[in-house]
Formats: sequence, C-alpha cells, structure tokens
Amino acid sequence: MFVRAYLRASTKGQDANRAKAQLEAFAAERILTIAKFYTESESGASLQRPKLFELIEDATKGDILLIEQVDRLSRLNESDWDALKAALKEKQIKVVALDLPTSWMLTTTDETTSRMFSAINEMMLDMLAAIARKDYTTRRERSAQGVQKAKAEGKYKGRIEDTERNALIQRHLKAGQSSWAEIMELVGCSRGTVAKQAAILKAEQAA
Repeated sequence: MFVRAYLRASTKGQDANRAKAQLEAFAAERILTIAKFYTESESGASLQRPKLFELIEDATKGDILLIEQVDRLSRLNESDWDALKAALKEKQIKVVALDLPTSWMLTTTDETTSRMFSAINEMMLDMLAAIARKDYTTRRERSAQGVQKAKAEGKYKGRIEDTERNALIQRHLKAGQSSWAEIMELVGCSRGTVAKQAAILKAEQAA
C-alpha cells in the first residue's frame, strides 16, 4: 500500500503546496510514508486534471489518495464526480482527507476495519463533494451578479490581461519544444490559459 498525496490550487496565484506540511505530519503520525506528491493548478470543477489522473494511473490496488480537503479533489458536477469515483474505484484507491475523520480509519492495515469504514466514507465523500460543488456554483453566481451590477453602474473594467505572460506562452508554443504541462510549469499558469493563447495564436496564423 502506497500513500499518494494530491495538492491542488485553482490558479498559479494560489500556493498548491501550502498544505504539504500538514499532509506530511498526518502521514508521520500514522507511521506512513508518502510515496509521491502530485501537484497542479487546475479548477476543482474540471475533470481535466493531468496530475490527478497521473496519480490514478500510477496507483496500485489499495493505495491511499491523501488530500487536505475534499474540495481539493472535487468541485465537480454530479456526472463528472461519478466518473472520477469510477476511476478511483477501478483501482480500489482509498480517499483519505484531513477534513473527513471517518476516512482516517482507511489508513489501517486491518482489512476488516478498513472495509467497514469504506461504506461510511463513500457516503461522506458524496456529501462533502456536493457541498463543495454548491459552494462553487454559489460563488460563481454571486460573482456574475457583481459583474452585472458593476456594468450597470459603469464601474466594470473587466479582467486585466497579463500581456507579458501571454507573450511568453506564445513564444513557447511557437518554438514547439515544450508540452503544455511544461509551459504551465515554466510560466506559472493554468491549462486554460495555455489553451486560450494557443487558440489566439492559431487564429493569427490562419489570418
């Protein structure tokens, strides 16, 4: 049984490694060794998360996926959450979250105890994932309302584009020597940002 820790932030402006020490301390208390950290900056509302699926691909039967909070794993809609659960279940990966005490018992090597808590943990995961999704949609709705209000009052200026960052991304894309994942790491941006710049570049080249 290997422990694989997953760290996620929504943007590069956030520190995905912020919870690393907490996960290490949790593992140390239970005499567990974290085999590998998988870190990425992607939205929890998207199923397009390369590092998470790299973790699932690397995992063997019975491995532990260790996270700080359930919302680090999922702010997904119901169908995407079901798809992710199916991928985890296929590998029999045990999800252990610091904010979900019922999951802590899954770190035991006692198979009977572990199986007993699995059903309870699955139900709690579903509940917390639903709460995380609701929080996500509520914040987006409030943000949209705020934008509409600002527009009505003539105060909305829109998001300021990072032109230097975008130019750097396009240079890497033109060079064709780096993958999107490498560009994300080098520049410090999300996959969506690289995709946007790739689309702009493609449109300019086609013009």
